[in-house]
Amino acid sequence: MAAVRALAGLCGRLNQSWHSALLPVQSLSNESSVSSVPAQRYNKLMSSRLLQSVFARNKVVVMDRKNGKRSSSVNSKAWGTGIVMNASQVLEEALPCSLQEATTVDVQLGDRSYPIYIGSGLLNNPDLLQKHVKGKQVLVVTNTTIAPLLLEKVVAMLKHGDNNIHVESVILPDGEEYKNMETLMKVFDKAIETRMDRKCTFVALGGGVIGDMCGFAAASFLRGVNFIQIPTTLMAQVDSSVGGKTAVNHRLGKNLIGAFYQPQCVLIDTDTLLSLPNRELASGIAEVIKYGLIRDAAFFQWLESHIESLLARDPNALAYAIKRSCENKAEVVSLDEKEGGLRATLNFGHTFGHAIEAGIGYGGWLHGEAVAAGMVMAADMSYRLGWIDDALKYRAVKLLERSNLPTAPPETMDIDKFKTLVAVDKKVADGHLRMILLKGPLGNCIFTGDYDSSALDQTLNAFCQS
Repeated sequence: MAAVRALAGLCGRLNQSWHSALLPVQSLSNESSVSSVPAQRYNKLMSSRLLQSVFARNKVVVMDRKNGKRSSSVNSKAWGTGIVMNASQVLEEALPCSLQEATTVDVQLGDRSYPIYIGSGLLNNPDLLQKHVKGKQVLVVTNTTIAPLLLEKVVAMLKHGDNNIHVESVILPDGEEYKNMETLMKVFDKAIETRMDRKCTFVALGGGVIGDMCGFAAASFLRGVNFIQIPTTLMAQVDSSVGGKTAVNHRLGKNLIGAFYQPQCVLIDTDTLLSLPNRELASGIAEVIKYGLIRDAAFFQWLESHIESLLARDPNALAYAIKRSCENKAEVVSLDEKEGGLRATLNFGHTFGHAIEAGIGYGGWLHGEAVAAGMVMAADMSYRLGWIDDALKYRAVKLLERSNLPTAPPETMDIDKFKTLVAVDKKVADGHLRMILLKGPLGNCIFTGDYDSSALDQTLNAFCQS
């Protein structure tokens, strides 16, 4: 029965209103063992070892999510004696409420504190979202990739039980190359055209680019309105949605125009990762590995033992990795919201990584890919300074390689290009580049400008064309 409930939960949380196709159905003696699943998701779901065992033990019928009815072309004999339900009925009748309860990580910032909700199926819980909506006007900011999958569901959640809620949406192009002022103006245009007021709430529905732009728009519109983060990529779930950093890029550097602005809440539905491309998943894992390297040795060791489970999207492994990452970031943000020192350590690998992104053109590499190469370069520099041993450097490189991430910059990044781009890094102070480097045993790092610059030159020479 537990397996049936797990399947029912997944069926109830599917994100689109796909039409059905036929799957073989056998006669059933126990009506509670029947669930429905859209056939176009069958192959994807069957790639999960958990779902393979669920499907093997339970009979599945396929429904049309739009009307909850079987296809008229189905031979009635094929439906056997089972009870046919649509996904919402399965969810209501078979899934205990406790299975949808969220794990909560709190970001402690006094009167600006907020919760991070983490769990499977949270986008089926309207109350969780609605209690953080301020006012009666909502603007959902999303992109062309996520809108067909989740926009209708989120709008329905926002309006659930309250016809007085007015929801508008703006759909932006997808990609880092669109994270700029020109695209941001589309959000302001929509907010002004629909007469959003100071009590309105902006909702960021998407990955890190959407979260950063929506947050910056919320910080700026009418000098600040409420906003909520619903991150849909692993990168956004473990990093960019938490902590209130919002920004757009400039052609000379990444995230140079922005503000610190905290959300009302962060709602992480881990089911959104089911449709995430493998490359995007690996990109998010780069930030997960970062936490282990700089401040959580036990977590890094766990990752070394479970990285294949993460890549296979094991739900328990993903849930733990997201929770532990959010706990690490929430603790740092609570102690240093505006990046006076400690929070800067979360940018390990980002000095080189941001230079790579700007140098090859935004969108050429994913953020996590650039950060992965940047972390290897930072580890190499730390080793050249004598601050870490060769074994730690090797472990970092090996785990990133196992995660299908690059461990060197692209060949187009030469030494002069790196030096030009790091010169405008946000961590430059009084003309001197401060860096986050590993120092000591695993789980320790330092944010400093006090280092031998020849080590930086040696690292650049080792990784780049002259």
